[in-house]
Amino acid sequence: METLVRAMGSEGVLVFACVTTRLVEEARRRHGAAPTAAAALGRALTASSLLSATLEGQQKVTLRILGDGPLGGIVTDTTASGDVRGYVQNPTIHLPLSSRRKLDVGAAVGRGMLHVTKDLGLRWPYHGSAPLVSGEIAEDLAYYLAQSEQVPSAVSLGVLVEPDGRVSAAGGFIVQVMPDADPEVRDYLEAHVRALPPVTQLVREGASSADLARAALGRLGAQILEERTVRYRCTCSRERVEGVLALLGAEEVESLLAEGRAEVRCRFCGEVYVLGRQALQELVWRLRGTRPPVA
Repeated sequence: METLVRAMGSEGVLVFACVTTRLVEEARRRHGAAPTAAAALGRALTASSLLSATLEGQQKVTLRILGDGPLGGIVTDTTASGDVRGYVQNPTIHLPLSSRRKLDVGAAVGRGMLHVTKDLGLRWPYHGSAPLVSGEIAEDLAYYLAQSEQVPSAVSLGVLVEPDGRVSAAGGFIVQVMPDADPEVRDYLEAHVRALPPVTQLVREGASSADLARAALGRLGAQILEERTVRYRCTCSRERVEGVLALLGAEEVESLLAEGRAEVRCRFCGEVYVLGRQALQELVWRLRGTRPPVA
């Protein structure tokens, strides 16, 4: 079972960390994502998981990465209970390796905007945004946190995709330093995080989420405050699909009825829902407020 941890180090430094290998592999499998697309989607899913660390109850966070690269948009949703889902607009995109012999997520995402929406159960959701500075997602999220939420942060995200396309390691962490923190602490963390091995290396060597938190804080130590489960789980259902079709109106549903069936595929998880003639007829009756004829 994969988890997300929230921890605190000395000097009031916070860290959120999670291992997401199984979560990201499930997303890759469901969407049939090629290696570059899988790496980008996996980083976004991990980032969304980390952003959910302070949520409670029915709250949720939505991350949208809208770049001009060939991947198109990436959208993820994460709830306070640890349910994570997401999709990439063009999951079959795979680019040549970068000059560093890495999957070229930056080129695949391109330039554009990163948007974060937090539904905190208030009258209006919180919305923040910032430009994509590299398309690498970790750097983009760090820039967003500093510019939009005024919280200086170090962000590390990683997804390792094997030659056969399988995700064998994924995870990440966010280290946040309070604006009034001692400059020496900030300088130490900046140098320390830069010198750490890649997240995927740590995960392949068996690091847990708590281990990632401890590694991220180094000599500052890490007191684990909370640990919660994260998993790939979609909220789609047949009832929700019928609700979406109902929004089309009775006439549009009747046109589907004339074709004999309706097939709807969830963008977030790939689940396909098929509504046959009887289900569509009952939906039309409900929309028109009529009763089915008595036999």
